[in-house]
Amino acid sequence: DVQLVESGGGSAQAGGSLRLSCEASRQSYCMAWFRQVPGKEREVIATIRVIDGYAIYVDSVRGRFTISRDNAGNTLYLQMDSLQPEDTGMYYCAAGPGHGGYTPDCHSALGYNSWGQGTQVTVS
Repeated sequence: DVQLVESGGGSAQAGGSLRLSCEASRQSYCMAWFRQVPGKEREVIATIRVIDGYAIYVDSVRGRFTISRDNAGNTLYLQMDSLQPEDTGMYYCAAGPGHGGYTPDCHSALGYNSWGQGTQVTVS
């Protein structure tokens, strides 16, 4: 498995920004950010295909959040702008081979098998 370590969480006011980082022990085909709020299941919010940077976002964060990776593909970022209170939650970095065979799908939660410890984001 890939070892993942997140950093950059914290508190922000509504309308503010935060940037999350995730250091990976090695490169994976897919990387993603998941978010979990109390009482709900962890959901994927942004994914990236490491080889070409192709990214997909869920509707609730599209246009406000940006997922990216460094050239080596070992560091993942999530730039979060225009934060809203509903963005509050635990954010997890994930890595994996993707779901499916010939062209793995990076946006399926089934495609991830390594997780970071999570970092808390609180927006008020």
